[in-house]
Amino acid sequence: MSTVIVVIHLLLAVALVGVILLQKSEGGALGIGGGGGMGGFMTGRSTANLLTRSTAILAACFFLTSIALAVIAARSRAPSSVMDQAVPTQSLPAPTNSPAPAKSATPAPAAPTGPSAPLTK
Repeated sequence: MSTVIVVIHLLLAVALVGVILLQKSEGGALGIGGGGGMGGFMTGRSTANLLTRSTAILAACFFLTSIALAVIAARSRAPSSVMDQAVPTQSLPAPTNSPAPAKSATPAPAAPTGPSAPLTK
């Protein structure tokens, strides 16, 4: 569903750019159709009305597809907070009231090995 809306959205964007470029510019002469070279197809006033209305319609459709894509994107995600994704919490060991046993500085004596060593199970 969202792929179809994205394709429609892109087509609307291209059409909107095209219609805007066809409009007669007011001062800078940046419009493609601004020189009055439309032949005898339409008068200047009717061309301006047609392009203005089509721009408004395309812009409204562009906004609607933008809102639809935002709603689809919001519904597809699981509701979560930014804090849930920031740092995963780790469980710490429970505090104890007794102090930790001190390590002895001298190593424990090694067990005897060899033929005279006692057998232990």
